[in-house]
Amino acid sequence: MRTINWQALADTEQQQLLNRPAQAQPEVLQQQVTEIIAAVRREGDAAVLRYTRRFDCESIDNLAYPAERIAEQAGKLSARTRAAIDVAYGTITRFHKPQRPQQLTVETAPGVICSQRFHPLDAVGLYVPGGSAVLPSTALMLGIPAQLAGCARRVLVSPPDANGDLSPALMYVAQKCGITEVYRCGGAQAIAALAYGTESIAPVVKIFGPGNSYVTAAKQQVSQDASGSAIDMPAGPSELLVIADDSANPAYVAADLLSQAEHGPDSQVILLSPSADLLNATAAAIEQQLAGLSRADVARQALNSSSLIQVSSVAEAVTISQRYAPEHLSVQLDDADQWLDRLTNAGSIFVGHYTPESGGDYATGTNHVLPTYGFARNYSSLGLLDFYRRYTVQQASRDGLAGLSDAIIELAQTEGLDAHARAVSIRLENDAGVQS
Repeated sequence: MRTINWQALADTEQQQLLNRPAQAQPEVLQQQVTEIIAAVRREGDAAVLRYTRRFDCESIDNLAYPAERIAEQAGKLSARTRAAIDVAYGTITRFHKPQRPQQLTVETAPGVICSQRFHPLDAVGLYVPGGSAVLPSTALMLGIPAQLAGCARRVLVSPPDANGDLSPALMYVAQKCGITEVYRCGGAQAIAALAYGTESIAPVVKIFGPGNSYVTAAKQQVSQDASGSAIDMPAGPSELLVIADDSANPAYVAADLLSQAEHGPDSQVILLSPSADLLNATAAAIEQQLAGLSRADVARQALNSSSLIQVSSVAEAVTISQRYAPEHLSVQLDDADQWLDRLTNAGSIFVGHYTPESGGDYATGTNHVLPTYGFARNYSSLGLLDFYRRYTVQQASRDGLAGLSDAIIELAQTEGLDAHARAVSIRLENDAGVQS
Protein backbone atom coordinates (compact mmCIF):
# COMPACT_ATOMS: atom_id res chain seq x y z
CA MET A 1 0.00 0.00 0.00
CA ARG A 2 1.53 3.30 -1.09
CA THR A 3 2.44 6.16 1.27
CA ILE A 4 2.43 9.44 -0.64
CA ASN A 5 2.85 13.13 0.15
CA TRP A 6 -0.05 15.03 -1.39
CA GLN A 7 1.89 18.29 -1.68
CA ALA A 8 4.61 16.62 -3.73
CA LEU A 9 2.19 15.69 -6.50
CA ALA A 10 1.23 17.66 -9.58
CA ASP A 11 -2.48 18.30 -10.18
CA THR A 12 -2.73 15.44 -12.68
CA GLU A 13 -0.97 13.09 -10.27
CA GLN A 14 -3.34 14.07 -7.47
CA GLN A 15 -6.33 13.31 -9.66
CA GLN A 16 -4.83 10.00 -10.74
CA LEU A 17 -4.33 9.07 -7.09
CA LEU A 18 -8.03 9.63 -6.42
CA ASN A 19 -9.23 7.66 -9.42
CA ARG A 20 -11.15 4.53 -8.54
CA PRO A 21 -9.74 1.18 -9.67
CA ALA A 22 -10.34 1.16 -13.40
CA GLN A 23 -12.84 -1.41 -14.50
CA ALA A 24 -10.94 -3.85 -16.67
CA GLN A 25 -11.64 -3.05 -20.31
CA PRO A 26 -14.79 -0.99 -19.58
CA GLU A 27 -15.94 -1.04 -23.21
CA VAL A 28 -15.69 -4.83 -23.26
CA LEU A 29 -17.57 -5.07 -19.95
CA GLN A 30 -20.39 -2.86 -21.20
CA GLN A 31 -20.69 -4.93 -24.36
CA GLN A 32 -20.75 -8.17 -22.39
CA VAL A 33 -23.50 -6.81 -20.17
CA THR A 34 -25.48 -5.66 -23.21
CA GLU A 35 -25.24 -9.16 -24.68
CA ILE A 36 -26.35 -10.79 -21.42
CA ILE A 37 -29.36 -8.49 -21.14
CA ALA A 38 -30.31 -9.15 -24.77
CA ALA A 39 -30.06 -12.91 -24.22
CA VAL A 40 -32.33 -12.76 -21.17
CA ARG A 41 -34.89 -10.65 -23.03
CA ARG A 42 -34.79 -13.06 -25.94
CA GLU A 43 -34.65 -16.42 -24.14
CA GLY A 44 -36.00 -15.75 -20.65
CA ASP A 45 -35.37 -18.46 -18.06
CA ALA A 46 -33.17 -20.44 -20.44
CA ALA A 47 -30.61 -17.64 -20.64
CA VAL A 48 -30.65 -16.95 -16.90
CA LEU A 49 -30.19 -20.66 -16.16
CA ARG A 50 -27.37 -20.92 -18.69
CA TYR A 51 -25.41 -18.10 -17.07
CA THR A 52 -26.17 -19.38 -13.57
CA ARG A 53 -24.82 -22.81 -14.51
CA ARG A 54 -21.69 -21.19 -15.91
CA PHE A 55 -20.92 -18.97 -12.95
CA ASP A 56 -22.57 -20.49 -9.87
CA CYS A 57 -24.13 -23.98 -9.97
CA GLU A 58 -23.69 -26.44 -12.82
CA SER A 59 -26.73 -28.53 -11.93
CA ILE A 60 -29.41 -25.90 -11.34
CA ASP A 61 -32.59 -26.48 -13.36
CA ASN A 62 -35.06 -24.10 -11.68
CA LEU A 63 -34.67 -20.48 -10.63
CA ALA A 64 -37.41 -20.36 -8.00
CA TYR A 65 -36.54 -21.24 -4.41
CA PRO A 66 -39.71 -22.83 -2.98
CA ALA A 67 -41.20 -21.79 0.35
CA GLU A 68 -40.47 -25.15 1.94
CA ARG A 69 -36.80 -24.87 0.99
CA ILE A 70 -36.63 -21.33 2.39
CA ALA A 71 -38.03 -22.60 5.69
CA GLU A 72 -35.71 -25.61 5.70
CA GLN A 73 -32.61 -23.48 5.16
CA ALA A 74 -33.68 -20.88 7.73
CA GLY A 75 -34.16 -23.68 10.24
CA LYS A 76 -30.50 -24.63 9.96
CA LEU A 77 -29.33 -21.30 11.32
CA SER A 78 -27.54 -21.36 14.67
CA ALA A 79 -29.19 -19.65 17.63
CA ARG A 80 -26.24 -17.29 17.92
CA THR A 81 -26.47 -16.05 14.35
CA ARG A 82 -30.24 -15.85 14.61
CA ALA A 83 -29.88 -13.62 17.69
CA ALA A 84 -27.38 -11.37 15.91
CA ILE A 85 -29.73 -10.94 12.97
CA ASP A 86 -32.58 -10.16 15.37
CA VAL A 87 -30.50 -7.38 16.96
CA ALA A 88 -29.65 -5.88 13.57
CA TYR A 89 -33.27 -6.18 12.44
CA GLY A 90 -34.29 -4.19 15.49
CA THR A 91 -31.82 -1.33 15.09
CA ILE A 92 -32.35 -0.99 11.34
CA THR A 93 -36.12 -0.99 11.83
CA ARG A 94 -35.90 1.64 14.57
CA PHE A 95 -33.90 3.96 12.33
CA HIS A 96 -36.02 3.48 9.21
CA LYS A 97 -39.53 3.41 10.68
CA PRO A 98 -39.59 7.14 11.57
CA GLN A 99 -38.72 7.89 7.94
CA ARG A 100 -42.28 7.05 6.89
CA PRO A 101 -43.53 10.02 4.86
CA GLN A 102 -46.57 12.05 5.86
CA GLN A 103 -49.17 13.39 3.47
CA LEU A 104 -48.94 17.16 3.04
CA THR A 105 -51.99 19.35 2.26
CA VAL A 106 -51.74 23.09 1.60
CA GLU A 107 -54.25 25.72 0.50
CA THR A 108 -51.95 27.51 -1.95
CA ALA A 109 -54.55 30.16 -2.79
CA PRO A 110 -58.15 30.70 -1.63
CA GLY A 111 -60.19 27.75 -2.95
CA VAL A 112 -57.14 25.85 -4.28
CA ILE A 113 -56.02 22.77 -2.33
CA CYS A 114 -52.78 20.94 -3.20
CA SER A 115 -51.50 17.81 -1.55
CA GLN A 116 -48.46 15.60 -1.73
CA ARG A 117 -49.10 11.89 -1.34
CA PHE A 118 -47.00 8.75 -1.21
CA HIS A 119 -47.66 5.21 -2.36
CA PRO A 120 -45.38 2.20 -1.89
CA LEU A 121 -43.86 0.76 -5.04
CA ASP A 122 -45.90 -2.22 -6.18
CA ALA A 123 -43.01 -4.55 -7.01
CA VAL A 124 -39.36 -4.22 -5.99
CA GLY A 125 -36.35 -6.36 -6.83
CA LEU A 126 -33.83 -6.86 -4.02
CA TYR A 127 -30.41 -7.91 -5.30
CA VAL A 128 -28.19 -9.55 -2.67
CA PRO A 129 -24.63 -10.30 -3.83
CA GLY A 130 -23.21 -13.77 -3.37
CA GLY A 131 -20.08 -15.33 -4.73
CA SER A 132 -17.06 -15.11 -2.42
CA ALA A 133 -19.08 -13.63 0.47
CA VAL A 134 -22.70 -14.23 1.48
CA LEU A 135 -24.33 -10.98 2.62
CA PRO A 136 -27.48 -11.43 4.75
CA SER A 137 -26.80 -7.91 6.04
CA THR A 138 -27.62 -6.53 2.59
CA ALA A 139 -30.89 -8.46 2.63
CA LEU A 140 -31.74 -6.70 5.90
CA MET A 141 -30.86 -3.29 4.45
CA LEU A 142 -33.15 -3.90 1.47
CA GLY A 143 -35.85 -6.08 2.99
CA ILE A 144 -36.64 -3.96 6.05
CA PRO A 145 -37.47 -0.71 4.20
CA ALA A 146 -39.43 -2.66 1.57
CA GLN A 147 -41.39 -4.29 4.38
CA LEU A 148 -41.97 -1.02 6.26
CA ALA A 149 -43.09 0.75 3.08
CA GLY A 150 -45.58 -2.03 2.36
CA CYS A 151 -44.37 -2.93 -1.14
CA ALA A 152 -46.78 -5.62 -2.33
CA ARG A 153 -44.18 -7.74 -4.16
CA ARG A 154 -40.73 -8.07 -2.66
CA VAL A 155 -38.55 -10.20 -4.91
CA LEU A 156 -35.15 -11.36 -3.67
CA VAL A 157 -32.49 -12.65 -6.06
CA SER A 158 -29.08 -13.96 -5.09
CA PRO A 159 -26.50 -16.29 -6.66
CA PRO A 160 -26.73 -19.86 -5.34
CA ASP A 161 -23.82 -21.87 -4.03
CA ALA A 162 -22.34 -24.80 -5.95
CA ASN A 163 -25.17 -27.03 -4.67
CA GLY A 164 -27.88 -24.64 -5.82
CA ASP A 165 -28.72 -23.47 -2.30
CA LEU A 166 -28.99 -20.08 -0.62
CA SER A 167 -27.53 -19.57 2.82
CA PRO A 168 -29.53 -20.23 6.01
CA ALA A 169 -28.78 -16.68 7.23
CA LEU A 170 -30.10 -15.17 4.02
CA MET A 171 -33.26 -17.26 4.17
CA TYR A 172 -33.85 -16.37 7.82
CA VAL A 173 -33.68 -12.68 6.86
CA ALA A 174 -36.10 -13.33 4.00
CA GLN A 175 -38.55 -14.82 6.48
CA LYS A 176 -38.20 -11.92 8.93
CA CYS A 177 -38.78 -9.39 6.14
CA GLY A 178 -41.80 -11.24 4.75
CA ILE A 179 -40.11 -12.03 1.44
CA THR A 180 -41.78 -15.00 -0.23
CA GLU A 181 -40.45 -14.64 -3.80
CA VAL A 182 -36.86 -15.85 -3.88
CA TYR A 183 -34.87 -16.74 -7.00
CA ARG A 184 -31.43 -18.27 -7.42
CA CYS A 185 -29.53 -16.07 -9.87
CA GLY A 186 -27.04 -13.25 -9.80
CA GLY A 187 -24.99 -10.98 -12.00
CA ALA A 188 -26.20 -9.00 -14.98
CA GLN A 189 -28.58 -11.84 -15.89
CA ALA A 190 -30.48 -11.42 -12.60
CA ILE A 191 -30.79 -7.67 -13.15
CA ALA A 192 -32.14 -8.28 -16.66
CA ALA A 193 -34.65 -10.84 -15.34
CA LEU A 194 -35.91 -8.38 -12.72
CA ALA A 195 -36.19 -5.54 -15.22
CA TYR A 196 -37.85 -7.35 -18.13
CA GLY A 197 -39.25 -10.54 -16.61
CA THR A 198 -38.91 -14.17 -17.62
CA GLU A 199 -41.24 -17.17 -17.48
CA SER A 200 -40.46 -17.54 -13.76
CA ILE A 201 -39.82 -13.98 -12.65
CA ALA A 202 -42.40 -11.24 -13.20
CA PRO A 203 -40.78 -7.84 -13.80
CA VAL A 204 -40.42 -5.28 -11.02
CA VAL A 205 -40.64 -1.50 -11.17
CA LYS A 206 -37.41 -0.75 -9.30
CA ILE A 207 -34.23 -2.68 -8.52
CA PHE A 208 -32.25 -2.22 -5.30
CA GLY A 209 -28.92 -3.45 -4.06
CA PRO A 210 -25.15 -3.30 -4.61
CA GLY A 211 -23.04 -5.57 -6.76
CA ASN A 212 -19.89 -5.95 -8.79
CA SER A 213 -19.02 -4.05 -11.97
CA TYR A 214 -21.30 -6.25 -14.09
CA VAL A 215 -24.27 -5.75 -11.78
CA THR A 216 -23.70 -1.99 -11.64
CA ALA A 217 -23.40 -1.75 -15.43
CA ALA A 218 -26.56 -3.84 -15.91
CA LYS A 219 -28.51 -1.66 -13.47
CA GLN A 220 -27.46 1.46 -15.32
CA GLN A 221 -28.35 -0.02 -18.71
CA VAL A 222 -31.84 -1.17 -17.75
CA SER A 223 -32.55 2.15 -16.03
CA GLN A 224 -31.84 3.98 -19.29
CA ASP A 225 -34.35 1.85 -21.21
CA ALA A 226 -37.95 3.08 -21.22
CA SER A 227 -39.15 -0.54 -21.02
CA GLY A 228 -36.65 -1.42 -18.29
CA SER A 229 -36.69 -0.67 -14.57
CA ALA A 230 -35.76 2.15 -12.25
CA ILE A 231 -32.80 1.61 -9.90
CA ASP A 232 -31.83 2.88 -6.48
CA MET A 233 -28.35 4.21 -7.30
CA PRO A 234 -25.02 3.24 -8.84
CA ALA A 235 -23.81 1.05 -5.96
CA GLY A 236 -20.70 -0.85 -6.94
CA PRO A 237 -17.39 -1.95 -5.40
CA SER A 238 -16.90 -0.82 -1.81
CA GLU A 239 -14.69 2.09 -0.74
CA LEU A 240 -13.61 3.84 2.45
CA LEU A 241 -11.79 7.11 3.11
CA VAL A 242 -10.40 7.80 6.59
CA ILE A 243 -9.38 11.20 7.92
CA ALA A 244 -7.24 10.81 11.04
CA ASP A 245 -4.64 12.64 13.09
CA ASP A 246 -2.30 11.80 15.98
CA SER A 247 -5.28 11.24 18.27
CA ALA A 248 -6.27 8.16 16.24
CA ASN A 249 -5.23 4.62 17.11
CA PRO A 250 -3.33 3.19 14.12
CA ALA A 251 -4.60 -0.32 14.88
CA TYR A 252 -8.18 0.94 14.66
CA VAL A 253 -7.49 2.78 11.41
CA ALA A 254 -5.80 -0.27 9.89
CA ALA A 255 -8.69 -2.52 10.89
CA ASP A 256 -11.18 -0.15 9.27
CA LEU A 257 -9.19 0.04 6.05
CA LEU A 258 -8.91 -3.74 5.87
CA SER A 259 -12.61 -4.20 6.62
CA GLN A 260 -13.37 -2.60 3.27
CA ALA A 261 -10.38 -3.95 1.36
CA GLU A 262 -11.51 -7.51 2.08
CA HIS A 263 -14.80 -6.94 0.23
CA GLY A 264 -13.19 -7.49 -3.16
CA PRO A 265 -10.14 -6.85 -5.33
CA ASP A 266 -11.87 -3.84 -6.90
CA SER A 267 -12.46 -2.15 -3.53
CA GLN A 268 -10.46 0.96 -2.62
CA VAL A 269 -9.37 2.44 0.72
CA ILE A 270 -7.59 5.74 1.41
CA LEU A 271 -6.13 7.27 4.58
CA LEU A 272 -5.59 11.04 4.76
CA SER A 273 -3.53 12.35 7.66
CA PRO A 274 -1.21 15.24 8.47
CA SER A 275 0.74 12.89 10.74
CA ALA A 276 3.64 10.96 9.23
CA ASP A 277 3.87 8.94 12.44
CA LEU A 278 0.25 7.80 12.13
CA LEU A 279 0.71 6.89 8.46
CA ASN A 280 3.79 4.79 9.21
CA ALA A 281 2.19 3.10 12.22
CA THR A 282 -0.96 2.35 10.22
CA ALA A 283 1.08 0.80 7.39
CA ALA A 284 2.78 -1.48 9.92
CA ALA A 285 -0.55 -2.37 11.54
CA ILE A 286 -2.03 -3.26 8.16
CA GLU A 287 0.73 -5.76 7.47
CA GLN A 288 0.41 -7.22 10.95
CA GLN A 289 -3.37 -7.62 10.72
CA LEU A 290 -3.31 -8.96 7.18
CA ALA A 291 -1.54 -12.07 8.42
CA GLY A 292 -4.61 -13.10 10.38
CA LEU A 293 -7.28 -12.47 7.74
CA SER A 294 -9.01 -15.31 5.93
CA ARG A 295 -9.46 -13.01 2.93
CA ALA A 296 -5.94 -11.60 3.00
CA ASP A 297 -5.34 -12.33 -0.69
CA VAL A 298 -8.45 -10.36 -1.67
CA ALA A 299 -7.51 -7.48 0.62
CA ARG A 300 -3.97 -7.30 -0.78
CA GLN A 301 -5.34 -6.94 -4.30
CA ALA A 302 -7.54 -4.03 -3.18
CA LEU A 303 -4.59 -2.42 -1.39
CA ASN A 304 -2.71 -2.28 -4.68
CA SER A 305 -5.00 0.53 -5.79
CA SER A 306 -5.26 2.14 -2.35
CA SER A 307 -3.14 4.83 -0.67
CA LEU A 308 -1.88 6.31 2.58
CA ILE A 309 -1.64 10.04 1.91
CA GLN A 310 0.12 12.68 3.99
CA VAL A 311 -1.65 16.05 3.85
CA SER A 312 -0.68 19.44 5.25
CA SER A 313 -3.68 19.71 7.59
CA VAL A 314 -7.06 18.29 8.50
CA ALA A 315 -8.62 21.12 6.48
CA GLU A 316 -6.80 19.90 3.38
CA ALA A 317 -7.98 16.36 4.10
CA VAL A 318 -11.56 17.65 4.23
CA THR A 319 -11.13 19.35 0.86
CA ILE A 320 -9.76 16.14 -0.69
CA SER A 321 -12.57 14.09 0.81
CA GLN A 322 -15.16 16.43 -0.66
CA ARG A 323 -13.48 16.00 -4.03
CA TYR A 324 -13.32 12.21 -3.75
CA ALA A 325 -16.91 11.83 -2.41
CA PRO A 326 -16.44 8.44 -0.70
CA GLU A 327 -19.05 5.79 -0.12
CA HIS A 328 -17.90 5.49 3.52
CA LEU A 329 -16.09 8.30 5.37
CA SER A 330 -14.47 7.71 8.75
CA VAL A 331 -13.43 10.79 10.75
CA GLN A 332 -11.08 9.65 13.53
CA LEU A 333 -10.32 12.95 15.23
CA ASP A 334 -10.88 14.18 18.77
CA ASP A 335 -12.64 17.24 17.35
CA ALA A 336 -14.49 15.38 14.58
CA ASP A 337 -17.81 17.11 15.25
CA GLN A 338 -16.51 20.51 14.19
CA TRP A 339 -15.79 19.25 10.67
CA LEU A 340 -19.14 17.60 9.96
CA ASP A 341 -20.80 20.64 8.39
CA ARG A 342 -18.02 20.73 5.79
CA LEU A 343 -18.13 16.99 5.05
CA THR A 344 -21.21 16.66 2.88
CA ASN A 345 -20.05 14.53 -0.09
CA ALA A 346 -20.21 11.06 1.43
CA GLY A 347 -22.63 8.15 1.46
CA SER A 348 -22.34 7.61 5.21
CA ILE A 349 -20.05 9.19 7.82
CA PHE A 350 -18.57 7.46 10.88
CA VAL A 351 -17.55 9.88 13.62
CA GLY A 352 -14.95 9.35 16.33
CA HIS A 353 -12.59 6.64 17.47
CA TYR A 354 -15.26 4.15 18.54
CA THR A 355 -17.43 4.14 15.42
CA PRO A 356 -16.08 1.46 13.08
CA GLU A 357 -17.40 1.41 9.55
CA SER A 358 -18.40 -2.23 10.03
CA GLY A 359 -20.92 -1.07 12.63
CA GLY A 360 -22.86 0.62 9.84
CA ASP A 361 -22.49 -2.44 7.68
CA TYR A 362 -24.41 -4.50 10.19
CA ALA A 363 -26.19 -3.10 13.18
CA THR A 364 -25.97 0.59 14.07
CA GLY A 365 -29.23 1.09 12.15
CA THR A 366 -28.24 3.19 9.15
CA ASN A 367 -28.45 1.70 5.68
CA HIS A 368 -25.29 0.31 4.13
CA VAL A 369 -26.48 0.53 0.52
CA LEU A 370 -24.61 3.65 -0.56
CA PRO A 371 -23.45 5.40 -3.73
CA THR A 372 -19.91 4.61 -4.85
CA TYR A 373 -17.41 5.80 -7.47
CA GLY A 374 -18.00 9.46 -6.57
CA PHE A 375 -21.77 9.34 -6.99
CA ALA A 376 -22.10 10.51 -3.37
CA ARG A 377 -21.90 14.00 -4.88
CA ASN A 378 -25.39 13.63 -6.33
CA TYR A 379 -26.95 10.43 -4.97
CA SER A 380 -28.16 9.71 -1.44
CA SER A 381 -27.81 6.74 0.87
CA LEU A 382 -30.70 4.29 0.64
CA GLY A 383 -33.69 5.17 2.80
CA LEU A 384 -37.34 4.35 3.29
CA LEU A 385 -38.51 7.05 0.85
CA ASP A 386 -36.77 5.21 -1.99
CA PHE A 387 -39.47 2.53 -1.74
CA TYR A 388 -42.31 4.98 -2.40
CA ARG A 389 -43.63 6.97 -5.32
CA ARG A 390 -44.35 10.60 -4.52
CA TYR A 391 -47.17 12.28 -6.42
CA THR A 392 -49.36 15.38 -6.12
CA VAL A 393 -53.12 16.08 -6.13
CA GLN A 394 -54.82 19.42 -6.65
CA GLN A 395 -58.43 20.58 -6.52
CA ALA A 396 -59.82 24.05 -7.22
CA SER A 397 -63.28 25.50 -6.64
CA ARG A 398 -64.74 27.83 -9.27
CA ASP A 399 -63.80 30.84 -7.18
CA GLY A 400 -60.35 29.37 -6.63
CA LEU A 401 -59.81 28.99 -10.36
CA ALA A 402 -61.14 32.50 -10.95
CA GLY A 403 -58.61 33.89 -8.50
CA LEU A 404 -55.71 32.34 -10.40
CA SER A 405 -57.14 32.69 -13.91
CA ASP A 406 -55.36 35.90 -14.88
CA ALA A 407 -51.97 34.49 -13.94
CA ILE A 408 -52.56 31.13 -15.64
CA ILE A 409 -53.93 32.67 -18.85
CA GLU A 410 -51.13 35.24 -19.04
CA LEU A 411 -48.42 32.62 -18.59
CA ALA A 412 -50.06 30.28 -21.14
CA GLN A 413 -50.30 33.06 -23.73
CA THR A 414 -46.71 34.10 -23.02
CA GLU A 415 -45.65 30.55 -23.93
CA GLY A 416 -47.91 30.54 -27.01
CA LEU A 417 -50.09 27.72 -25.66
CA ASP A 418 -53.60 28.93 -26.48
CA ALA A 419 -55.33 25.67 -25.53
CA HIS A 420 -53.88 25.93 -22.06
CA ALA A 421 -55.39 29.39 -21.65
CA ARG A 422 -58.71 28.26 -23.14
CA ALA A 423 -58.95 25.38 -20.64
CA VAL A 424 -59.22 28.03 -17.93
CA SER A 425 -61.34 30.66 -19.64
CA ILE A 426 -63.96 28.21 -20.92
CA ARG A 427 -64.77 27.15 -17.37
CA LEU A 428 -65.27 30.72 -16.19
CA GLU A 429 -67.35 31.74 -19.22
CA ASN A 430 -69.80 28.87 -18.62
CA ASP A 431 -71.77 30.05 -15.59
CA ALA A 432 -74.14 27.13 -16.06
CA GLY A 433 -71.27 24.73 -15.57
CA VAL A 434 -70.66 22.53 -12.57
CA GLN A 435 -70.19 24.55 -9.39
CA SER A 436 -67.73 23.31 -6.80
